[in-house]
Amino acid sequence: MAITQPASRPANPRFSSGPCAKIPTFDLTKLASAPLGRSHRAAPGKAKLLEAIETTREILGVPADFRIGIVPASDTGAFEMAMWSLLGERPAEMVAWESFGAGWVTDVVKQLKIDAQVHTADYGEIVDMAALNYDNDVCFTWNGTTSGVRMPNGDAIPADRAGLTLCDATSAAFAMNLPWDKLDVTTFSWQKVLGGEAAHGMLILSPRAVERLESYTPAWPLPKIFRMTKGGKLIEGIFKGETINTPSMLCVEDYLLALDWAKSVGGLKGLIARADANTKAISDFVAKNDWIDFLATDPATRSNTSVCLKFTDGRITDGAAFAKAIAKRLADEDVALDIGAYRDAPAGLRIWCGGTVETSDIDAMLPWLAYAFETEINA
Repeated sequence: MAITQPASRPANPRFSSGPCAKIPTFDLTKLASAPLGRSHRAAPGKAKLLEAIETTREILGVPADFRIGIVPASDTGAFEMAMWSLLGERPAEMVAWESFGAGWVTDVVKQLKIDAQVHTADYGEIVDMAALNYDNDVCFTWNGTTSGVRMPNGDAIPADRAGLTLCDATSAAFAMNLPWDKLDVTTFSWQKVLGGEAAHGMLILSPRAVERLESYTPAWPLPKIFRMTKGGKLIEGIFKGETINTPSMLCVEDYLLALDWAKSVGGLKGLIARADANTKAISDFVAKNDWIDFLATDPATRSNTSVCLKFTDGRITDGAAFAKAIAKRLADEDVALDIGAYRDAPAGLRIWCGGTVETSDIDAMLPWLAYAFETEINA
């Protein structure tokens, strides 16, 4: 029997997990007020950068005494900057349950060669965060972008910890509640939940992290783009829009546009609700189809942004080939682009559900997923 194609298609087939879908109201002409061809150190440029910092603070609810800086090289640059500048004063607890967390482990153990305890969990699982020694410095991802497994909350992190907590929140910020009293360093990039342009990272420091920066000098040399202190004092200008290296003012304007849109949909609460609605649509679909399931084993730790799925039908003999065929078919039909699982993750699909994605597009895409499955399994 012929399998009938669904009648409707998503208005926007972009479900990539980074760079992610632009805001629904995106229009290039809205970036016309960017101060292009001007120095980022001139008054208009510095004003835009400071606006980006303070609007980020407003929407995310970052405490007034935390510093927020715009740094180079996306979330990777921000987290590397934090590790190389802050770690080494005491032992570290390195936590990984997916590929990016594993990358931070490699940096600390093999590059910085810091005394570290390494805690890992398989894809789909999460490390027992309560079992860590928080008198050491702890490095972890809030949301495992390549596994779809997130921290359910920050309850395991003690308030009276002696060490610092360094949190890679790149696919969590603007979609999940981050407990600022439990996080000493938080990093993310513009190209994730708000669909901004790539290459710029955000670095958020608690007063405890600033104290460490001003009282501790690492044993290794620091590249210029990592240096946040001078003469033992924090370079405050970094956290007021005086960036370490030249930012793209076009990208800054794009981020400001996304921040304005975020406020228009209810700020952080509205963004979380949008991501939750998208994820619920997929959860309802999974509940109705026994051939697909979440990679995350515990519903409490399932991401509401980087939703990772696995195929469970016993007729599938080559999981990787089958998943690639599904992703290719959906891309060829222009109904779902870039949804293959990350290269280091188990075979399956990864569908971005952050707030810039419309639930109506998720709803329109899912019948196509069922169509692709039936077509491939019967091929």
